[in-house]
Amino acid sequence: MQSTDRIEQSELAGGQPVRLYYLDWLRVIAILGVWLYHAARPFMLTDSLISNPQKSTALTLVFLIFLGSFGMPLFFTMAGAGSWLALRRRTGRQFAVERVQRLLIPFIVGSILLSPFQIYLEWLNKGWYQGSFLGFLPVLVEDRLHSFVTRLSPTLFQSVGCHLWFLGYLFTFCLIALPLFLWLKGERGHKVIAWLGKLGERRGGLLAFILPIAAVRLSLQPFYPGYTDWTDFGYMFIYFLCGYMVYADERLLQAIRRDERLMLAVGLVSTLIMVVALVALGGQEWVKDPSTPGFYLGWGLVAVNGWCWTLFALSLGMRILNFRNRWLDYGQTMIVPFYVLHQPPVIVIAFYVVQWDAGILVKLPVVVLGSFVATIGLCELVRHIKPAQPLLGMKPRRTGAGAQAVDSAG
Repeated sequence: MQSTDRIEQSELAGGQPVRLYYLDWLRVIAILGVWLYHAARPFMLTDSLISNPQKSTALTLVFLIFLGSFGMPLFFTMAGAGSWLALRRRTGRQFAVERVQRLLIPFIVGSILLSPFQIYLEWLNKGWYQGSFLGFLPVLVEDRLHSFVTRLSPTLFQSVGCHLWFLGYLFTFCLIALPLFLWLKGERGHKVIAWLGKLGERRGGLLAFILPIAAVRLSLQPFYPGYTDWTDFGYMFIYFLCGYMVYADERLLQAIRRDERLMLAVGLVSTLIMVVALVALGGQEWVKDPSTPGFYLGWGLVAVNGWCWTLFALSLGMRILNFRNRWLDYGQTMIVPFYVLHQPPVIVIAFYVVQWDAGILVKLPVVVLGSFVATIGLCELVRHIKPAQPLLGMKPRRTGAGAQAVDSAG
């Protein structure tokens, strides 16, 4: 997901004005996918804030294998693309200020107002705490301060922000990458982009981007296996950089369209291998031991799978989603507040639903539908409270030419 500032027209590398509505659609669809994933997570085999006694292997496979390997890579690739679009019309200072407004402020506000109660319900659900919410707050502060003091890690974003770690990651990426992005806009940087653009002239050349992606994953995974730790941080940062560079040269964008079937084929084959390996080798244990070849094969497949499905999604979007209507306008207005607000309703509803004496087929629809209605209701409330809009990342809707703009945030 990216923040919702817009430009009326974006000039791609070829110099022709193009409105990238497909990126807007992909962002909206991806945000809905994140909500659906969080709504289903209590019923999956993986750990979650709220856990249902019964788990579903089918849900786990669908989300972790078919969607999990490229969901966040797609987000960060689009964020990199958005950064390139934003810096076409903005100075480095303007870009940084916007990132504070669109990313850092919603992260801080959400972490303070939304995260503590989610963590409170998690501790109740797992039997880690008994007592009132007000009594829990000093316990939480002490726990998080201890974690921060004893271990400096990107997991801090998740530990204080829960699902908002994405905003913390993205804000940090933008600041770290800004000097590089500004350099790439210069004469020497153009030469680097032009050299990368030559990859697009060869069929399958985009597969070369897998090398840095896999290198980061394989080199860090043995030492930082935890979720949102340094491995995930470095891995997603490479996707962010790749998104910027791919959109900086028209030849690479043409290669995405040209090689759609190739990316689909490689994505399907890698997914099939991963599923067979999971079933044949007994779950995820084969990717947990760095001393075995299976560890490197498994995480290498994750890198291949993530990049190929990301490019296929972009190509599919270019082909069928490059249009605008009122639903896109509404989605673009709501995208950041929907992301910020969607998980608390999931957690609150799931906390009570998992206690029911009923099957997953009864509980899951209640969590999914209930959380969606509640989140839309909260977003509509925010839309009518102007002081709350910038705090939760909502940008006022524009009319006329401005409403036809494309989201360019990174």
